[in-house]
Amino acid sequence: MTDTQQPTGRTIDAVLYDFGNVLVHWDPYRAYDGHDDRARVEAFFADVDFPALNHGRDAGGTWAQAREQVAASHPQHADLVDRYVAGFPATLTGPVDGSEDLVRELRELGLGLYGLTNWSAELFEHAAPAAPATTLMDDVLVSGREGIAKPEPAVFELALRRFGLDPHRTLFTDDSPTNIDAAARTGLRTHLFHDTPGLRAALADLGVPVHQDT
Repeated sequence: MTDTQQPTGRTIDAVLYDFGNVLVHWDPYRAYDGHDDRARVEAFFADVDFPALNHGRDAGGTWAQAREQVAASHPQHADLVDRYVAGFPATLTGPVDGSEDLVRELRELGLGLYGLTNWSAELFEHAAPAAPATTLMDDVLVSGREGIAKPEPAVFELALRRFGLDPHRTLFTDDSPTNIDAAARTGLRTHLFHDTPGLRAALADLGVPVHQDT
């Protein structure tokens, strides 16, 4: 069957999802609720460049290695690495509004659903309890398990190969403009995620007959 003969007229066959702040809300400060004041946590995040430290775990590093790194450079903050790991479940503050309904709708429409998430291999187990939609994917590539993370082009290429996807018939959605730009360079269709109604609109523009929020 050719593209134009497809009953729905849709121009994509699959959706490739980022998880954090697309399917599940993530707020790293929540790991410290009831334990450390905001000023100390902010100082820790700034001193160690927490986004870079966290990205290293997404790219395959362990949290034990992160603690060693922080203990060497900023020993006063080493305990806050431990607190982040122990409190990680609290950083996942619940499903993104409407996300699970949309995932279920896309499954019913017969689209392939896949995850490509920057996530520590050690902490990925906490995704499912916080957002059941993460378990409804046909398959998931977790960056920390592969030792390579977005926005590296190779991680997109790996996902396409592993899942058997045609990039021109796959919509990748992520809340990071950097990741979106990298994905587009691999030929993927892309949508910069802001909220679920916006993703619904993007899917409708691609011929997917999803319900539109009013």
